[in-house]
Amino acid sequence: MRMAWPRMAPPSSAAVLALNPTLDVSYEVDHLIPGEKVASTNTRFDPGGTGVNVGRALRLLKTPALTCLIVAGEIGTVLQRLASRELDAPHFVSIRGETRVNCTLIDKDQKVQYEIDGIGPSVSPSALEQVISAFLGGCEGCFGVLTGSVGGGVPDTIYGNLVDRMRERAAEAVVDAKGPLLAHAIERKPFLIKPNRSEFATLVGKPLPTLAKVALEARAVQSRGVRFVCVSLGEEGALLAGPDNTYYAAAPPVVVRCTVGCGDAMVAGLTSAFARHVPPIEALRLGLACGSATAEQPGTRLFDPADVERLIAQIEVRELDA
Repeated sequence: MRMAWPRMAPPSSAAVLALNPTLDVSYEVDHLIPGEKVASTNTRFDPGGTGVNVGRALRLLKTPALTCLIVAGEIGTVLQRLASRELDAPHFVSIRGETRVNCTLIDKDQKVQYEIDGIGPSVSPSALEQVISAFLGGCEGCFGVLTGSVGGGVPDTIYGNLVDRMRERAAEAVVDAKGPLLAHAIERKPFLIKPNRSEFATLVGKPLPTLAKVALEARAVQSRGVRFVCVSLGEEGALLAGPDNTYYAAAPPVVVRCTVGCGDAMVAGLTSAFARHVPPIEALRLGLACGSATAEQPGTRLFDPADVERLIAQIEVRELDA
């Protein structure tokens, strides 16, 4: 039976760790002209970075979440003010340096999106442990999301180590990362990972041009002890490999305005669904609806819950392991 997300069971709580958040600035322009100044037709300033976006999306999904984030400098002050409006329960740890600024530029005529990632501050061992302690306390007995880049001074083994520390607290680890951060985390067998196709191809060390190849490799990683492997496929949809089957859903048709935050919204949808103890098919459907609804929004704005409700009814999920 299809289940619309507002009718799911009340969720357990969650915690999100954001070690390298950002102030997201997005501009829409009619057309870029080399060497000339052009006027923006739409400008947004949002609290951002993967972890912050997941926390923002969980609030929209009415899933209680503690979001623990590091802020620094004058930009950090702005981020803290903006994040306090959109996060359910933010916990800030202030450090020296300056929070990064990310910029998204959308050329509407060419239908091209440009993204620039800023450089965040270095994190001292004491500040790192301070924010981690808050996070671990918040995810005890529920779900914890480890996501995004980690900033200077933080080892690549951090997410893998945290999966172990979360397990000691009966917490389920959701990991959305890439490169060594993801590889180390997989060794510790988290509950869920959610790479995109490019990140997953890098992880397994081979091209993944077809759905069949993605599914094959997702099953292989899942068999190593990761309970669920979700691979987002952009406009093609998403795949979810679990202990009982592998599921695929095509993306619903939407008019894409900006793809920033789509993957983060999907992670939030998956986490919210699993926190409500729904079947994997429904988790995939909700995650994909959240990501697709975010693509409809301008700049770095996340989905409207009404759009998630509309899109979730259009998503068909099929089993790949007959």
